[in-house]
Amino acid sequence: MDRNDIIDFKALEKELQAALRADEKYQRENAAKLRAVEQRVASYEEFRGIVLASHLKPLERKDKIGGKRTVPWNCHTTQGTSSQDETTDISPEKTPLQPETAAEFYRDWRRYLRSGPERYQALLQLGGPKLGQLFQTDVGFGLLGELLVALADHVRPADRLVVLGILRSLASTGRFALNLSLMSCAERSSCKGLFQKLQAMGTPTPVKEGLSQGEQGLEGQPGGLQEEERLLQELLDLYQVDF
Repeated sequence: MDRNDIIDFKALEKELQAALRADEKYQRENAAKLRAVEQRVASYEEFRGIVLASHLKPLERKDKIGGKRTVPWNCHTTQGTSSQDETTDISPEKTPLQPETAAEFYRDWRRYLRSGPERYQALLQLGGPKLGQLFQTDVGFGLLGELLVALADHVRPADRLVVLGILRSLASTGRFALNLSLMSCAERSSCKGLFQKLQAMGTPTPVKEGLSQGEQGLEGQPGGLQEEERLLQELLDLYQVDF
């Protein structure tokens, strides 16, 4: 049997365990987000604290009176190598971004896509329709801002239409208005900067001599660009961006 045909069951088991942990983390943080909304927290910082602390386990009575604790209170600070650490040696080059669920996207976004250019290319690769399908119910806590930052930092004129499509798909996801309102000041600033760049990329070409004003408008605003500008104006309202 060819060595390439041998199945690495240990690696498959690690991938399965990582996927299960990512799904559990997504469900846990989403539940915490809903609880925070129901509690009508007073600030974004309080909301963020509730979600980030969702992995903490309540102390039992025996823990409070000095009994031996069998379950760690904060699993993220436990000494030694965790099973999560054991899976970090998987090469990102061998795992293309092909998520089928929001939890898988969140896992791959955190584990494999560490740099801004990598994240930007991954978003372009998936495209608006796929992202809209993945996040039909909701974009995970804090993820919307990260997506917008990646787009804002690396958007290029050649990608303008694709980026507009991604923004439109994200705006159609569940609880979009809530996720938008929970973005940090830095993320809001990046969002505004993204739309400023997109608007500048659609600036008409310089005036050409010998053409009337009407001909200049037709020359500088082809049908496709007009559609893009209409979409851009619609997105400005959805993302509550004012220049």
